[in-house]
Amino acid sequence: MHDKFRKKFKAGAGSPRLRQQIALEAAKRLLDVFPGDDAANPLGRLEAATESDYYSAKRKAAAVLGHSVRPGDLPSDDEVREQVVVVGKMRAAQADDEESEDEQPEPDDEEEPVALAASLDRFAVYRLRLAPLEAVKQNPKLHPEGDALYHSLQVFHLAREARPYDEEFLLAALLHDVGKAIDPRDHVAAAVEALRGAVTERTLWLVEHHMDLGAGTGRALNARQRKELDASEFLEDLKLLRELDDAARATGVVVENLDEALAYIKGLEHEAYLNE
Repeated sequence: MHDKFRKKFKAGAGSPRLRQQIALEAAKRLLDVFPGDDAANPLGRLEAATESDYYSAKRKAAAVLGHSVRPGDLPSDDEVREQVVVVGKMRAAQADDEESEDEQPEPDDEEEPVALAASLDRFAVYRLRLAPLEAVKQNPKLHPEGDALYHSLQVFHLAREARPYDEEFLLAALLHDVGKAIDPRDHVAAAVEALRGAVTERTLWLVEHHMDLGAGTGRALNARQRKELDASEFLEDLKLLRELDDAARATGVVVENLDEALAYIKGLEHEAYLNE
């Protein structure tokens, strides 16, 4: 399928930050494939890992992060091993925290309630935020397509064509307008608050700034804010999201329903497409 968006807005593949992200994701996958009880020596668990295992983990990591990377631009095995140590320490600390929590007394009835994102599965949070958009009717001059849910599903549909394996970008496309069902006066701030803790930093940033590039529709940026926006590592992603948001205003377009959209994103976790 011809991809008119991906090449236009694709970031450079060999950046140090991207290599580190791929190495970190690959390290997590290797530790999952080679489980063990020795939290103090995570590298010891990978003694049986072959060069092919490392390469496969790096390739899958790059795909899940939404990047097509040449083999020569992938991180080295040593870079992955460095991240294995980092992940091992993080998981060991997390396990210690969970043991400490198990020993804690029952919370007091007057204790502050936990955030929604911390008490529900993240896909339950997404559904809870998206479903009310079907009742949000929009200005027909700006949105002739109809309700806010149909618009969001159109944006997701276009994003799926452009970045089919980029979960963070797909979530930003699908969730960018959830604030319209919470506070129509400032739907961006409402969306950010509602999604905090349920999405990654990159997804939240895209939602927070998706109106900043809109011609005549976004907030007015001063010189400092514009400079910060231009300097962001996610700027090219934001440009693509803005383009898709503007394009997703057609009537009668067949798109995924809410269940199908969420199922597709959830399915990326299983990575069956990587072995085809």
